[in-house]
Amino acid sequence: MILCCGEALIDMIPAPVETAVPRVEGAAAQMGFVPHCGGAVYNTAVALGRLGTGGAMQAGLFTGLSSDLFGQQLVAALDASGVDHSLSEVSAQPTTLAFVHLVGGHAEYHFFDENSAGGHLRPDRLPELPDAVDTLFFGGISLCNGAAAETYAALAARERGRRTIMIDPNVRAGFAKDEAAYRSRLAAMVAGAGIVKVSDEDLHWIYPGDAPIEAKIRQVLAGEAGTGPGLVILTLGAEGARGILRSGLEVAVPAVSAVVADTVGAGDTFNAGFLAAAHAAGVLTDAARGDMAEEQLRACLEYGAKAAAITVSRAGANPPWRSELEG
Repeated sequence: MILCCGEALIDMIPAPVETAVPRVEGAAAQMGFVPHCGGAVYNTAVALGRLGTGGAMQAGLFTGLSSDLFGQQLVAALDASGVDHSLSEVSAQPTTLAFVHLVGGHAEYHFFDENSAGGHLRPDRLPELPDAVDTLFFGGISLCNGAAAETYAALAARERGRRTIMIDPNVRAGFAKDEAAYRSRLAAMVAGAGIVKVSDEDLHWIYPGDAPIEAKIRQVLAGEAGTGPGLVILTLGAEGARGILRSGLEVAVPAVSAVVADTVGAGDTFNAGFLAAAHAAGVLTDAARGDMAEEQLRACLEYGAKAAAITVSRAGANPPWRSELEG
């Protein structure tokens, strides 16, 4: 099982709504917000569940889920995509809401997270993981604040060396209440992971300073006393992605052309596509050690890009099913 560890929330996405009052000709449409299941780690789990349908890979989610109406919506979508959420902690705290502002198809987020179910996790309540869990994925706003962020960091530290770990920091500096603690936490988790996916913006924020991006990639790969991640994946938006192994081998793949509806969930789907392809090829452990062959790395990156292209072609975080990529 690939266990995704992090936030599950509701994206409130703007959409035209019908009203009883007739609209004046030429006036802008009345807008409202429609609740969609979301959260970077949640999206990755759903995408993995869909990409694993009919295969040997199972997807799971460890998070704080609410018993409220929105929490029930999140659980129903997990069940529909075949994601195991039995390790998640359920409470009566409210579900985190993220109101989305779309600018040119790109999403900006405004979070409402006070006393949420996702923030209710504590390091002293970490679950014992079954043997079926061989890979852990971390990332998103769940790593920003408080005891919940420390819970995920503690889980990653506990399982380091026992299971393959991938992290996508997906930095949300504006959400952090203690920027220094957030930066320190991310740097430690990046150093302890086997696979790291970052954007150039992520790297420049985690490692401040004027050093060029290539130097910061080498810094990530070096880790602590030369024991950093085996693989860094640098995403480049419309220009595709690069995979850089600790050995120095590098592979670049282009983005797959698509008519973009919006970019919500694109990076999360890329993560799932890479993980699914690497799991199917039996090379996830090799990736974490930095031992992937060039063609294996290329194939996994291309699968991630292909999956992400389908997601951006439709509104919201709606990742593809395995059959859509095989057709």
